[in-house]
Amino acid sequence: MVIRTATAVVALASSVALLASTASAATDPAHDLSTRVTAEGANRHLIAFQRIADTHGGNRAATTTGYNASVDYVAGRLRDAGFDVSTPSFEVREKINDVGRISAEGASYDLIPFGETPNTSDGGLTAPLRTVSEDGTPGCEATDFAGQDFKGAIALIRRGTCTFVTKYANAVSAGAAAVIISNNADGPLDLRVPGTIPGGGATKADGTALAAKAGQQVTLELRHHDEVHQDRNVVAQTKTGRTDNVVMAGAHLDSVDAGPGMNDNGSGSAALLEVALKLGAKPKLPNAVRFTWWGAEEAGLVGSRAYAQNLSFEQQLDIALYLNFDMVGSPNPGYFVYNDPGLPYGSKHIEKAFSDFYTAKNLGPEGLNVRGASDYGSFTALGIPAGGIISGGGEVKTPQQAAKWGGTAGMEMDPCYHRKCDDLGNINREALGRNVAAAAFVIASYAVTTEGVNGVPSRMERAALR
Repeated sequence: MVIRTATAVVALASSVALLASTASAATDPAHDLSTRVTAEGANRHLIAFQRIADTHGGNRAATTTGYNASVDYVAGRLRDAGFDVSTPSFEVREKINDVGRISAEGASYDLIPFGETPNTSDGGLTAPLRTVSEDGTPGCEATDFAGQDFKGAIALIRRGTCTFVTKYANAVSAGAAAVIISNNADGPLDLRVPGTIPGGGATKADGTALAAKAGQQVTLELRHHDEVHQDRNVVAQTKTGRTDNVVMAGAHLDSVDAGPGMNDNGSGSAALLEVALKLGAKPKLPNAVRFTWWGAEEAGLVGSRAYAQNLSFEQQLDIALYLNFDMVGSPNPGYFVYNDPGLPYGSKHIEKAFSDFYTAKNLGPEGLNVRGASDYGSFTALGIPAGGIISGGGEVKTPQQAAKWGGTAGMEMDPCYHRKCDDLGNINREALGRNVAAAAFVIASYAVTTEGVNGVPSRMERAALR
């Protein structure tokens, strides 16, 4: 890699070179911080989140007492450490389900309408039911919809392997008039999937019964409305460093209603809090660091979107980049770096920074298109460079991935994703430790310099980052 000045050599070496395994802690703040954060430190915060959930109805979902207690815990720890802390409020629209059912041959099955999708008209939608074949990756590829006419039909897809957003998007692309995703485990399926056609979740048993009726005319009714509540984010910034070139890092603090949300996203929240407390409120670093914990991510990125949309253009320019940490302790983990196509300029530099860290640890990272389905999407929509890491959700681990990362091939990376069993027993502490170290290294690297993200690297440097 050719750099034009000696200063730039030092700057870029701090942020993306393979110093994770070779640098001296005395000379490299990123290496120093990454060695001081621990899985044990992050796990202590997870214990706090679990106990909060256990004493507040079993979850930490948006607008609940469990979520408010989580906000108070995080904000209190940061204030005690000397950070400037605020908890700005925002509106949350709680989804109220009015009607959710599908009728076929005189039988009726209950559904839960997706949030962020349109309602059917009064009386419902009558159309043929088409079932996506339950292969190893049902609905995860556009080819899964080939061989049947999904135009104007209701698409029935089994949960598993890929994200709900991917399944829904593929059904929309195939011309479906509505989407039903059925669970692959016991229990209901209550989702927020932003989209343009009605959608709903079915139980595993009802999904199986409906699949037997493929090709028949069915009537689908899905209607819901929102009620407005107030919720809070947590924002904490260091008292040192440039405030016009801020390194921003965030994680969502809320869980789903179904459970305590220890991996999704207690893990990211705990890892970020561990990094913040070990960095301290007055680090001797050139750039300020702004740590954020978002509310109502599970309700549609509401907290981060409200924050981002309230920034003036000058305030947006003060943010050099945004780093996201969502699900970093999966029980059957992978090591994925966001690589969505079309992210703002500078995002490739962030992707490389995380990838270089994992590569130095012989972890063989892989890119993952997260499709904007976490809080970084609120910032990339403003043109702010962004990136992040994730250890996997409903994706099934391949034999090749198990060979390099360990764990169990053929099993979801987080079998308890969005379920009641996402508790303290659902955390892989080795993955948590590796990921909190990665978060610390990259955050501190950019606190030293954002060269390459918002600087002017040479043409050769840009080519190397593509």
